[in-house]
Amino acid sequence: MMNVIIETQRLLLRTFTEEDALLIYDLNLDPEVTRYTHDPVRDINHAKEILEKVVLPQYALYNHGRWAVHLKPSLEFLGWCGLKYRPEEDEIDLGYRFKKEYWGKGYATEAAAASIKYGFKKLNLYAIVGRAEPENLASLAVLEKCGMTYIGEGEVDGYRAKTYEILNPEFPG
Repeated sequence: MMNVIIETQRLLLRTFTEEDALLIYDLNLDPEVTRYTHDPVRDINHAKEILEKVVLPQYALYNHGRWAVHLKPSLEFLGWCGLKYRPEEDEIDLGYRFKKEYWGKGYATEAAAASIKYGFKKLNLYAIVGRAEPENLASLAVLEKCGMTYIGEGEVDGYRAKTYEILNPEFPG
């Protein structure tokens, strides 16, 4: 049974489960998918570890996280998108990763925009940031299409990154 968090016109975003290790592993097998992320998944056990130690705890701790993205109505797995709390920066980070055959079809923008809306409307977040390497033009375009504003470039986790931000327009000031 899918625990659907967000439904858009074309997509379903649901919580991952421990049974999704193969989906994570398959997604990360393509070197082009992980070209700018610097976090290849070594094997199926590593994929399970990522789910158990990184993805699933976010749901319990913060009521959000990275969600599995499926195409309606076939329920084909496209990748993931969602929000992640980064305690080292004390921020909520928007992230997404999709299989290459689904690039350029607007799915990342659709899922990312829905994640931002969820963060603001359901979680009452004040701000959401998004980052991508300067060379990752497609990812930067997604952030811009979602209404995020460029706020600077710097080093994050040892890599150059452009940082974008969007503020909740309805946040009580």
